[in-house]
Amino acid sequence: MKRVDVAVVGGGLAGLAGALWLADRGARVALVEKRRRLGGLTWSFEREGRWFDNGQHVFLRCCHAYRGFLARIGAVGDVVVQDRLRVPVLSPSGRRAVIARDRLPAPAHLARALLGYRHLSVADRLRLGPAAWALLRLDPEDPALDRESFGAWLARHHQRPQAVTELWDLIVRPTVNLPAEEASLAMAARVFRTGLLDQADAGDIGWASVPLGDLHGRRAATALQQAGVEVSLGGAVAGLERARGGWQLGFADGSLLAAEAVVLAVPPGPAAALAPAGSLPAVERLGASPIVDVQLVLDRRVTEEPFFGAVGSPVQFVFDRTRAAGVDPGAGQVLAVSLSAADDWVGRRPEACVAEVRGGLEALIPRMARARVLDAVVTKEQQATIRARPGTAAARPHPGLVAPGLAVAGAWCQTGWPSTMEGAVRSGWEAAGQVLATLAGRARSSRPSSVDADPLVGVSSQEEVR
Repeated sequence: MKRVDVAVVGGGLAGLAGALWLADRGARVALVEKRRRLGGLTWSFEREGRWFDNGQHVFLRCCHAYRGFLARIGAVGDVVVQDRLRVPVLSPSGRRAVIARDRLPAPAHLARALLGYRHLSVADRLRLGPAAWALLRLDPEDPALDRESFGAWLARHHQRPQAVTELWDLIVRPTVNLPAEEASLAMAARVFRTGLLDQADAGDIGWASVPLGDLHGRRAATALQQAGVEVSLGGAVAGLERARGGWQLGFADGSLLAAEAVVLAVPPGPAAALAPAGSLPAVERLGASPIVDVQLVLDRRVTEEPFFGAVGSPVQFVFDRTRAAGVDPGAGQVLAVSLSAADDWVGRRPEACVAEVRGGLEALIPRMARARVLDAVVTKEQQATIRARPGTAAARPHPGLVAPGLAVAGAWCQTGWPSTMEGAVRSGWEAAGQVLATLAGRARSSRPSSVDADPLVGVSSQEEVR
């Protein structure tokens, strides 16, 4: 039977980050993933010579842990980060606004953008300032905030329905993956404070300039190999039992793997099935919130914006993925339309999704009416994130040890963040740090690392969203 110091179960961002962190410090690590690829819920596929991602993922400049992970796997050159926050917001009426930051200290950096936000009346714009100031006084770590919805809080702070749907939801829906009326105030406070209000440059947006399968999967595979991590794909862990000196993992083919410690970097359901009874809270209460993406291959360019948001439209956010798809920008354009909190979309047939999205784009972009759709792809992640409603914090275990030598990690854990790439990496580092402490007498490697001995040193939760 094969033996290692640490077995990491799960090849998503949490598992990848944790496995690399441990290997960098001298641990013998085996990573097992039931899929035949790495990257978890960030993956790509090829269709007729073009590459498509399963969904559009973005990060912010304040996502220091995720950006540290990119540096560790050598992928910094595969992403783009705005010099300064700029989000065009379109509507079918032809009205256009831009949310952009000025070269002023926070929170004044957004004052001009909010006062000039043309999708709201002047009266509603003037009400934004007091609400933003009230958000600044909230502590995202306060447990009381998880007992109220963001929508209820906004109503108490004089935000009328139009302001909620055309500004607040524009931000909270893609970051928490729920509308304001359903989202936990604690999660919304984290998004707005950390991502927009605390630091002027925190909200600058970044995204992959290559397919996600390359950004996370291929790059991470190379980094793992170089770090000496043994990677096994296509084999699900069927059982996990305590064993002398640690844990024993059993696989469907009858093979076994012994490890002094284990990191379960898998979704909440599989984690609860493998972990000892009673070691995790009632994770079934977390629920799931879906994301749907509709990607259109067009015969011409219809917009020069790298991305934009929309209000008063079935379309939410639109990204130009032409180069990442491998399409010559002179020969057409590939647009990815990301639909968060997509409960109303998951049951629709793909052709119905495509038709509604195309109609929405035609109402937003005049040139779209003359474009021909050469191909269309619809992806549906029905369990993209947890459903971060009020009261779910108690069902999110803190990443780290839940039994001697057994840790959990994942974006669903209690990182203080919504289910984001940042939260996933943070959880992997935290679980890795706690597991390393259980490996008695483990010698530290002299190999260089992108993080300090403490996984989260220099990564303050107050400094740093999908």
